[in-house]
Amino acid sequence: MINRETYLTKLRQLKDKNLIKVITGIRRCGKSTLLKAFKNELLSSGVSFKNIIFLNFEERKNLHLTSWETLYDEIIKNVNTDKKYYIFLDEVQLVNDFEKLINSLFTKKNIDLYVTGSNAYLLSSELATLLTGRYIAINLQPYSFKEYALANKEEQNTDRLFRQYINKSCFPEAVTLAKSNENLVNDYLQSIYDTVIIKDIAQRYKLRNTHNLHRVISFLFDSIGSYVSPTNIANELNKNSPKNISHNTIIKYLDFLTQSYILYAAPRYDIKGKELLSTNEKYYLVDLGLKNITATNKYDTDLGHKLENVIYFELLRRGGKVYVGKHNNKEIDFVVQKPNNEREYYQVAFTVNDEKTFKREISAFRNIKDNYPKYLLTLDFDNTSIEGIQKLNVIDWLLQ
Repeated sequence: MINRETYLTKLRQLKDKNLIKVITGIRRCGKSTLLKAFKNELLSSGVSFKNIIFLNFEERKNLHLTSWETLYDEIIKNVNTDKKYYIFLDEVQLVNDFEKLINSLFTKKNIDLYVTGSNAYLLSSELATLLTGRYIAINLQPYSFKEYALANKEEQNTDRLFRQYINKSCFPEAVTLAKSNENLVNDYLQSIYDTVIIKDIAQRYKLRNTHNLHRVISFLFDSIGSYVSPTNIANELNKNSPKNISHNTIIKYLDFLTQSYILYAAPRYDIKGKELLSTNEKYYLVDLGLKNITATNKYDTDLGHKLENVIYFELLRRGGKVYVGKHNNKEIDFVVQKPNNEREYYQVAFTVNDEKTFKREISAFRNIKDNYPKYLLTLDFDNTSIEGIQKLNVIDWLLQ
């Protein structure tokens, strides 16, 4: 199993800080494993196992602890007020009124609290309002390419490995399964997909018919990296269908899908006007392997958009808010607003060896007059600087 060093570093920095550590992300992306790895680090550092309480609410033995009062009493009876305790609550959204539980535990000054959840409801308005300024969120995703390479050390050819990465799954367990039986991977991905759709969406939002939801998902899976809006999704899906999907239903479904972390939305940012635009976002898929369970995906097709998908999630991992950019009539693939209030611009292309493609990608940068860094990421082998624009090989950049 690969140590998720990026996330472990954040947890080490936050240890004993007076904040609730909230780890979110799609099911099976490694949240439980991350918590266990951090728990083991605490034990190695000298924390007694008696001072660590670890509860996973998907485990059968904990099903009787779904009432927050019962769970609170169970935890507190094992806590001495004169000692430090580390409480790990895995998939805490399965506890009734979990926000009251979290708030009550947080009032205890000798408790360092860590919680995970597979749905953005964990950070919905109720909890966020209750805990304003008292929590920090860490969003976990499947393996980055650097982690994927560590999990596949036997493959020394990074170009071949990257081609595999953008066509297959990077869920930790899927990567392990692929080594023993490739045929099991799609079954595993199908089970994740079904669980997200049924448990995190259909049951939670009481959807009686998921047929239209599946149609919207298929459309979005095929539109990764393309500008979409509720209106054009509805127009496309209603062309050859006897039953129309309304604009408002599409808006609801988009919200459900981003809340379950299966899709991430990148809003459009007007660089010149310095404002977010309300129309035409792009959506990115948390794991490109999920495209393989749809009938329309083919291996080694749509590589430009798959590459863009990989870059989007890597930029999220590296910190900051990620937007798709507009400057006059030019499009910038990504604008990253960094925590220090600085900015970075990125263009992504499979190759710019063709003169026409090169000019198109570079021209988008030329009219941006500020001095923030500009990057052109491609699979070409040269790393160079062109008019102050840094052209970098994607694989080198991902492995930094």
